This record gives sequence, structure tokens and C-alpha cells, in this order.
Amino acid sequence: MSRVAFIGLGVMGFPMAGHLARAGRAVTVYNRTAAKRERWLALHSGAGAATPATAAAGADFVFSCVGNDDDLRAVTLGPTGAFSGMKPGSIFVDHSTTSAAVARELSVAAAAQGIAFLDAPVSGGQAGAENGTLSCMLGGEPAAFATLEPVLAAYARTARLMGPVGAGQLTKMVNQTCIAGLLQGLAEGLSFAQKAGLDPATVLAVIGKGAAQSWQMDNRGQSMCEGRFDFGFAVDLMRKDLGIVLDEARRNGARLPVTALVDQCYAALQAAGRGRADTSSLIELLK
Repeated sequence: MSRVAFIGLGVMGFPMAGHLARAGRAVTVYNRTAAKRERWLALHSGAGAATPATAAAGADFVFSCVGNDDDLRAVTLGPTGAFSGMKPGSIFVDHSTTSAAVARELSVAAAAQGIAFLDAPVSGGQAGAENGTLSCMLGGEPAAFATLEPVLAAYARTARLMGPVGAGQLTKMVNQTCIAGLLQGLAEGLSFAQKAGLDPATVLAVIGKGAAQSWQMDNRGQSMCEGRFDFGFAVDLMRKDLGIVLDEARRNGARLPVTALVDQCYAALQAAGRGRADTSSLIELLK
């Protein structure tokens, strides 16, 4: 079995690395906060490393799942970055949600050292990571993807090569744009139902069997009605993602009026101290 390294043990990376270990891969993990690394090692077979470079040494595949463009550069470049420890012919796979520009930048840096680079953001949330049912959208060379695909099966129900490096991130931008609009529509619909004197749970049971059905409705509708938002994908993270989307739209000329509006709604939630609440907390602004 191949040797792998996993860099970044957050709410997504922690279970993803665990699936790789359970699949029989020899896993070495790195996390900026050592306590998370030790917690992972207490639950899974594998090794820990003090730097991304030492984690990546000798690995066939190196995975990362970090916060933003700067975080990704920090764990890949420089004397302690993963690229410096990787062997020629190995593959670096970034599961972070970042800009397409940084994916292209790092692909060039990786290629200079004989390393393949794929941007591979995921969708499915914490539950998808824990259950091994993520959807993975990738950008990179077909040969690298073909080598990687069987490894991704440990935690991805779907993995599709979308095009050259950067295409995975662009697809994730489409994903986040759609989610933002769906959540705002769901928030407005449920708020309308409440003000109209309808029972929101009954409304969800009926419209959830028709054309209005969505993952967000199935998984967030009831908790929105109950005012529960202490779980899931944080407003702060969605605001970061929508910032990437809107930056890219300014470059390519796409018109995203609803996305821009929802971004400002999330800014209002941040200003109210709700940055760690689930993205479905948009309904709070309609009370």
C-alpha cells in the first residue's frame, strides 16, 4: 500500500486522514496545533510529524486541507514546506477551498521539483467527511488523477476531473454560489411560512417532496425552524469562500447579484458576533 501524508487535521481533514488509515495506507499527519495531531494518533494507526516537510518525506501522496491561500503556501513552500520533502514522481493533492490562482501558482512550483499537483476541493461538509461520502472536484493532469483516484475512494463517493489545474477550485466556486442562493431562499421561505401562521415542519414535509427539495432543505430546514446553528459549516468560512467567488467573478466578468447580496448578509451575521454559527443562520436576519 502507498505511503501518504495528511496536512491539516481540522473538522474535514481529521476524519479524511482517518479513512486513509482505515483503508490500510501508511499515514503520517501534520497539524499546526500539535494537540490535534496527538488526538488523531490516539485514535488511528500512523505517525506524526513536526513539519509539513518531514510529514511528506517518502510519501507517494501528500494531502492538505487548510484554511486559505496563505495557509496553503505556508505548508507547501519554503524549507519546512511539504514540497521540500516530497520525492520526484509523488503527487500533492489540495483539498482546501482556495483561489484557482494559488492552485496554478503552486502547480508551477511543484512541477519544478518533479511533483504533480491537483487542486481537489470537496463538498459534503463535516458529515460527508466523517461518513466517507464526499464529492471531490479536481483540476490537474489526467495521468495524476488516474493514479490518485483509487486512493480518494477511501472518503469520496464521487471524484471527477474537471479540467486542468484550477478547474477543481472553479467548480467549488460554483458549488458555493449555488449553496448561498439556496440557503437564502430557504431562509426567506421558512420566515414567510412562520409569519403566515403556517407550521414550518408541515410545510417542509410537503414541499420537501416536490420541486423545492434540496440537500439544504433536508439537512438544515428543521434546525433553522428550531433556531439551532451551533454546528455545521461556519459563516466565517462561507464568507471566505464567497470572497474567492466574487474575486474570480470580477476577473471573468460573471454577474452574481444574488451571491453578492448573500455575502453581505453573512457580513451582517459576522458583525453580530455570529461568525461561528452554521451558514443556515441566515434566517436570523429575517426575524
